[in-house]
Amino acid sequence: MPTWLIIVLAAIVVLAVGGYIARSMWLRRTEGQFREQLEKANHDLAEAAAADRGWDREILESAARRIHAEQRGNEPSELVLVEVIDRPGTDEDYAVFRVEAEGRRDTLTLGRRDGDWVLESLA
Repeated sequence: MPTWLIIVLAAIVVLAVGGYIARSMWLRRTEGQFREQLEKANHDLAEAAAADRGWDREILESAARRIHAEQRGNEPSELVLVEVIDRPGTDEDYAVFRVEAEGRRDTLTLGRRDGDWVLESLA
């Protein structure tokens, strides 16, 4: 095996291991922040639901799953509500989900129009 090939393969292995370690460290560092966001979203949802039945968790998650399936052609394997924006009235309400499906992660934002949850953005 040529020396240059050994060097290239060694460099690839070092980069892969380094990337894995860096990603693991980043996930450990940001896990607390993610959990705080999740708790805040759950708390906000509970407050919004108490004031307005349109925030019913089952209805909201059902709409998120349906809209994701319509847009991406598959059901999400993981759906996590990360933000609730409950402004006065209903047409200014937004719900933000972190969605995972078939190895792809997206952020799905739903807005309410005339009492129904509709797609605002999916990225």
